[in-house]
Amino acid sequence: MKKITVDLQHPQQTMEGFGASGAWWAQVVGGWTQTDDDSGLPVYERIAQLLYDKEKGIGMTCYRHNLGGGSQNSKSSVFPQTCRMAECHLKNDGTYDWSRDENAVRMLLSCVKNGCEEVVLFCNSPPEKYTKNGKSCLDRAGQTNLSRKNFAAFADYCVTVTKHFLSLGVPVRFVSPVNEPVWVWTDKNGQEGCHYRPWQVRQLLRVCADKFREANIGVLLSGAENGDIRWFNKTYTRIMLGDKKIKAASDGVDVHSYFLPSGIRLGIIKRLFDDRLVFLRRYRKWLDRHYPTDKVRVSEWTHMQGGRDYGMDSALVQAQTMLDDICILRACAWQNWIAVSNVDYCDGLLYIDLDKPGFEFTKRYYAFGNFSKYVPVGARYCAVQTQDDAVKAAAFVKDATTVVVAANLSDRECVFDCSQFAQSELRMIVTDADSDLRETSVDVRNVTLAARSVVTLIAQGGSL
Repeated sequence: MKKITVDLQHPQQTMEGFGASGAWWAQVVGGWTQTDDDSGLPVYERIAQLLYDKEKGIGMTCYRHNLGGGSQNSKSSVFPQTCRMAECHLKNDGTYDWSRDENAVRMLLSCVKNGCEEVVLFCNSPPEKYTKNGKSCLDRAGQTNLSRKNFAAFADYCVTVTKHFLSLGVPVRFVSPVNEPVWVWTDKNGQEGCHYRPWQVRQLLRVCADKFREANIGVLLSGAENGDIRWFNKTYTRIMLGDKKIKAASDGVDVHSYFLPSGIRLGIIKRLFDDRLVFLRRYRKWLDRHYPTDKVRVSEWTHMQGGRDYGMDSALVQAQTMLDDICILRACAWQNWIAVSNVDYCDGLLYIDLDKPGFEFTKRYYAFGNFSKYVPVGARYCAVQTQDDAVKAAAFVKDATTVVVAANLSDRECVFDCSQFAQSELRMIVTDADSDLRETSVDVRNVTLAARSVVTLIAQGGSL
């Protein structure tokens, strides 16, 4: 019989948690104050509970809150998905209106109330007051929309908004002023966004570093939020970790784990450009050579496939990506792009329709919970050997508990001997076509992983 074996002797990164962003569903859902029939809570609060409560939800710990550029206020750009038009607290006369973005802020506060432990404030675009064209997206590709003369004003804005949310009791830990700087973000991209060249990202973040140090608010910079795991990660990592001023204001690099189809489908060219694991290993090898002790966080990913998928197909893609990023890239935190989706796409953990308060579960929600609900903050990642190529797994150890999250990607059951934990009480939590985080006891010498499943094994008594 094959074995699942955890390498408890070589612990690696310390896990910081799992989460998702509120862009842009929160500015709709936050207004759903109608009562949810099952819970008796307002619908918006029930959704926050499902995402962040450890007992009644999946216990995520991080929430990414979008600081809008102001397209909703000015109507300077009307995107096909109108919920992607975001409000900005900064008015054109230089004063702040904290009543703006009311629904999204209500959603943020509800997520904090229900267990969110850290918040990232991120900007797709600077406020329109500071952009060159007075819009929160570009008129033409290839040009940044923020002039150098407004770098300091934009940084001051980030400080002011951060202070405001801290005063509300929001546990802001990071501010990310730049999001996916490589992409062009014109109107046709359908959302707010700002393109920056690498040297502009460096200059802006250096200004932000100075402003945050002067403000002494105890919040870190994060970035540079590159938009594809293949391209320019070394460039933006050097900006974050190779510049002394920026590194002093941050404590790692944030990457987006998207792997966009290249369109190349021929032989060795395909293997060079379409093999995600090759790029992960290459990037990790480079990090080990230059920045071996610095943290890497995955701050965005989604299964970029059209159509709503409620089943295990997309859930397994998500789980496999999470395991690859944790095991190969050694990510210490992992965030899905959005928690809630209103479109025909494999992106949210829950689905909604904008015209009626309510929500639908997906298997992605439950499979994400196999990680977020059971892997404790502060656990150390340890490698796992499964002796089966169809099963990917990672272990997380804290105090006297070992948590193993495994994904059986095959269409067959896989049976394992986990006698390494023979002296432990072993629990198993299963998500598959028929089960949603179903908990069961299990014989450590006969652990069966159902076909196409995501499973969490919890062993009390396995320690470092």
